[in-house]
Amino acid sequence: MASGTDLESGNPLLTVHPLSRQLQRYALFVTLVRLDTHLQPIPYFAQSWTWDAARTSVTFELVPDLYWHDGVITTARDVAFTMASVRDLALGSSRAGDFQMVTAVEVLSPTRVRIQFREAQGSLPSVLAELPLVPEHLLDTVPLARWRGHAFSTAPLGNGPFRFVDRTAGRRWRFARNARFPATMGGPPKLEQLVVAVVDEAATKFAGLVSGELDVAGVSPTMASLVRRDATLALETPPALFTTILAFNTTRAPFNDERVRRAVSVAIDRKRIVQAAVAGFATPAGGALPPGLTVSSPAAVAKDSVTADRLLDEAGWRRGSDGMRSRDGRSLQMTLLTVGSGDQAVEQLVQADLRERGVQLEIRVVELATFLSTLRAPQKQYDLALTGVPGDIALGHLSAMFSGSQRGGALDYTGFHSPTLDSALARARRAPSREADAAWRTVDENLAESTPVAWLYHARGVQGRSRRLENVVMDLRGELVTVSQWTRRELP
Repeated sequence: MASGTDLESGNPLLTVHPLSRQLQRYALFVTLVRLDTHLQPIPYFAQSWTWDAARTSVTFELVPDLYWHDGVITTARDVAFTMASVRDLALGSSRAGDFQMVTAVEVLSPTRVRIQFREAQGSLPSVLAELPLVPEHLLDTVPLARWRGHAFSTAPLGNGPFRFVDRTAGRRWRFARNARFPATMGGPPKLEQLVVAVVDEAATKFAGLVSGELDVAGVSPTMASLVRRDATLALETPPALFTTILAFNTTRAPFNDERVRRAVSVAIDRKRIVQAAVAGFATPAGGALPPGLTVSSPAAVAKDSVTADRLLDEAGWRRGSDGMRSRDGRSLQMTLLTVGSGDQAVEQLVQADLRERGVQLEIRVVELATFLSTLRAPQKQYDLALTGVPGDIALGHLSAMFSGSQRGGALDYTGFHSPTLDSALARARRAPSREADAAWRTVDENLAESTPVAWLYHARGVQGRSRRLENVVMDLRGELVTVSQWTRRELP
C-alpha cells in the first residue's frame, strides 16, 4: 500500500500522522478494546470488564497469551505503563489531554487492571480503543524526553497481528505476519506481508494501482473516475476523521489581531475548494466537528467579501490600487507554509481568494519533518500553515486537535492562549460521557469566536483498491480496521 509521506514514527504515543496511527492501532500494536461498526467498545486485549457501583472505576480482565514480538508476555503492567507515560507532560504526547479523566491505573494481577476516573462514566471511553499499548520492558529505562529519538521510533517492537521487519527511510516500511497472535483476538492475519511504500505523486500512485505494483493507495480526487472505470480496481470513499485547516501564527503580526484572522477565514470560498481541489470528496467546514458524529459543527463558513474588507479596515488595513496597505504604507503580505503535493490546488485557491482582497500570499513548500518542527517550535517563525488535522472518535473528534502539553495539536501550532477557551477545554475533558457532546460544542463555539485556525473542509477518504484484495472494510474507524482479515487472490 502507498503512503504519501514517510510514516512519522513507530511510537504510537507520539504520532499524529493518520496512516501511522492506523498501522499502529490495527497492525503493529493492540489496544485495550476495539470499536464495532456502531462505534461501541467490544473486547480485544481486554476480554471483559466490570464497573463499580458508582461507575468511576472499571476492572479489565486481559487476554493471558498475548506476546510482544520479542517473546515477552504482555501484561497489565504494560497497560499501566502506557497510561502513565501518555499522561506525563514530559513526554509531550498529543494524547495527554485524553487521559486527564483518569486518576489512577492499578495493576491487580498480570491479567487484571483497574482504571479509576475523575467522574462517573456513562460508557467506556472510546479513547481506550484508540491508544495502542507500548512495551514497559523496552522503554521503562528510557527518559520520556528521549523517546522521540529512541530506536523504538524507527524499529518499533509491537504485539499486534503484524510485526515490524525493516525500514528504508523515505521509501518503505515492511511488516510480516505474526503467527503467534492469539486466536481469542482474531488469530494471525491472513496476509503474509504488509509493505508501506512512500509514493508522494498522484499519477505515480495511480500507475502503481493499474500495474498491480500497489494494492491500496490514496488517489487524487480528480482521478477517482479513472479508478471507477478500471475493472481491476475498486474505489473506496469512506468518511474520514481528518480536517484540513489554516493554522494562524497568533504570536506575531498580522495574525495576533483576531480581526485579520477572521477576515482571512471569511475571504475563502470553501465550497469552491471542495469542488475544484478534491472533486467534492469532502464537506465544507463550519467548525472543528465533522459530520457523522453525535455532535457536529454548524453549516460551512460562507465566503463574505464585504465582511472580510470591513474587518481588515477595522484592523487598520486600507485597500489601494496595489493591494492592502497599513496606515504607514506597509503592504499586507504573508507566507503560507505547506507540505504540498501534486498541483497544490488548495493552496492556490486560497491564494486567489486572498488576492481578491488585496492580500499578497506566497506559497512555501517544505518537507514534512521541517513542516512539523516549524509548527511545533516554542517560538513560531511562520505566518500561516495549511495542514491536515487527524481526529479520533474519542472526545467528539477533538482529542487529537486539543490535547497535549498545553492545548495541543492544532492549537499548539498557533501559539494561541485564551482563558475562556482553556476553561471550556478543561470542562470538556472532565465531562462525563452524557455531557461530553454539549461540552465539546461549547469548545467549538469558542474557537469560532477567536479563530486561531480557519477550518476549511472535512475529508472523505479516496482510496483505490485492487479487486485482488478481499474482506476490506473502510469506515469511520479507518481504512485499515480489518487489515488482519484481508486476503489477496490472483485475478483471472
